[in-house]
Amino acid sequence: MTPELTALTLAGLLQMVQFVLFAVPANRELGVGYTSSARDRPPSKPMSTLTGRLQRAMNNHFEGLILFTLAVVVVTLGNQSTPLTQACAWAYLAARILYVPAYAFGWRPWRSAIWFVGFTATLVMMLAALI
Repeated sequence: MTPELTALTLAGLLQMVQFVLFAVPANRELGVGYTSSARDRPPSKPMSTLTGRLQRAMNNHFEGLILFTLAVVVVTLGNQSTPLTQACAWAYLAARILYVPAYAFGWRPWRSAIWFVGFTATLVMMLAALI
């Protein structure tokens, strides 16, 4: 397996961890009756600030993971793996790991800077695959 695919696999596992980090407190706060429903209506009570941030961090990773997956697929199928794309893949993963506590604990402006590292790493991977 290429380093890029390994980083992608670990990013997928991180997404699963983020889901659990969000789902456990959400179930406690909103109740299983609501969280197991079709959620046609908003919950009767709001989630805590931390749980809301964990949900938004998880959703943000879903969005970033789409582009990162695209970059890894292009690099891998195009046989364009280089030390640069490998470093970018690991930078993306490291940024996404750091992003969880940065978002959860409101680290400003670091949260945005960490996000930018992951986004830039993905962009560089795509551009490197074209060269």
